[in-house]
Amino acid sequence: MTRAPSSFRKADVTRAVKGVAEAGVDIARVEIDKDGRIVVVTQQPVVSPQNDLDKELWEFEVKHGQG
Repeated sequence: MTRAPSSFRKADVTRAVKGVAEAGVDIARVEIDKDGRIVVVTQQPVVSPQNDLDKELWEFEVKHGQG
């Protein structure tokens, strides 16, 4: 019995994980469905800034390892 062709590649998973990591988000796990959908589960919820001041503070904290 032979294997079915894979619906995703290692490069696809690597690209997704690197993108999330570069955004400064901690990764809890990566899930891959049978149809090839890649889901990156983070350790804490990602909170988007509400206004310009919050955005600047968030960017500072991410840049300096506090966010």
